[in-house]
Amino acid sequence: MYKLPYFTEHEEAEIMSFLQSHPFALITTQGIDGRPVATQVPVVFDEHEGKLVLTGHIMRQTDHWHGFHANSNVLCVFTGPNCHVSASWYSNKMSGSTWNYMTVQAQGQLSFLGQDGLIELLRRLTNQFEDNPNSGANFEDLEPDYIEKMVTAIEAFEIEVTDMYATFKLSQNRDEASYDNIIDQLGKREGDSLAIAKELTRRRDRVFGN
Repeated sequence: MYKLPYFTEHEEAEIMSFLQSHPFALITTQGIDGRPVATQVPVVFDEHEGKLVLTGHIMRQTDHWHGFHANSNVLCVFTGPNCHVSASWYSNKMSGSTWNYMTVQAQGQLSFLGQDGLIELLRRLTNQFEDNPNSGANFEDLEPDYIEKMVTAIEAFEIEVTDMYATFKLSQNRDEASYDNIIDQLGKREGDSLAIAKELTRRRDRVFGN
């Protein structure tokens, strides 16, 4: 993790808002053969006794399933918008171009849940991300036979977060004129570049104390 004080986000509300908006996590650990294994899954967030807990599920009998059963120490990476920032946009162009991005890394202990926990997780995941009680694709709409087959192929887990670090690298180290020009240049683009421009705009007063 790229750790510099001016890129580090400390406000818990900002971090949790980011996590809620980017719940698709890359979760890694060491596999049973010593090689790293990883999986990417959506997770939901809870607080238990003051600790953040992530809950999701993975497919059984895979390399990551075996790895997580053998090694409960995991790293979860959440990634948001990212884009190239040209040094030509700086007041002083004699500097390297760079990349702006937002990411949160969470370390913790993974444990697997029983079937009741899995059923409840599937209900919650499906209905939360479906986000439409009338869609016909909510958990309550699924056939019991389908659910029964599905739960034999996957296993639910939870991760109690023991350490978390957020890097929001958003040109905080640039002078005010450069910062404004970066917003202007990124605002002419689409996708992640435009998303970063909006985030810089939202944070401008916080960065410069205006």
